[in-house]
Amino acid sequence: MTALREDFCEILRLVRPGARVLDVGCGEGELLELLTREKQVDGQGLEISQEGVSTCLAKGLAVVQGDGDRDLDYFPTQAFDYAVLSKTLQQMREPAHVLSELLRIADQAVVSVPNFGHWRVRWALLATGRMPETRSLPDPWWSTPNIHLCTLRDFVELCRELDLRIDACSALSNGKSARPIDPHKPIENWRSETALFLLSRRSTPARAPAPVDLFGTAPTPVETEPKRRKAKA
Repeated sequence: MTALREDFCEILRLVRPGARVLDVGCGEGELLELLTREKQVDGQGLEISQEGVSTCLAKGLAVVQGDGDRDLDYFPTQAFDYAVLSKTLQQMREPAHVLSELLRIADQAVVSVPNFGHWRVRWALLATGRMPETRSLPDPWWSTPNIHLCTLRDFVELCRELDLRIDACSALSNGKSARPIDPHKPIENWRSETALFLLSRRSTPARAPAPVDLFGTAPTPVETEPKRRKAKA
């Protein structure tokens, strides 16, 4: 039996039973199948490859073929409780637009990204002078699907620019279980191989804590500082 991805384990713990979920870049539907079986979600998927869509349909999953960069614009506003983007944001041509659309069509977004600021990445660059290949970034530079890699610090800054609230954040490293982190702390930008964020819009009230949250404890929102606007002269 194939081991379950650690970010899938955390997403499974996060999502409420029976919730409406959109999985963007769902691949062959592993996460959707898991959520449907374990949490009885009303799940839908968006996948760009015909092979992935065909595999999902064969499993009985509701998946359509589409490009997350363009086709999120056609989904109705607040059609879902959660929009999930698992290790896919760095492959998008317009990451900021995609994040904004996720939180237009869903109340909350669950986004996981590989951290290009992880110490193994920094060491590989320093020691070899070449683009690193790590467990979370296994492809050589000339064949990687990743076109917008970022660090933990970069992602937090993007959330601030888009006026998004970080409701929770966890770090995933070396195949270990997730641990809750404060993504603003510089040390986490060094030691978090992958980061998983629970996001919402600042303009919407924070949800009441669920009995069991992403980390198995009562969640405390991790507030990003609002973007400061320059005073007009």
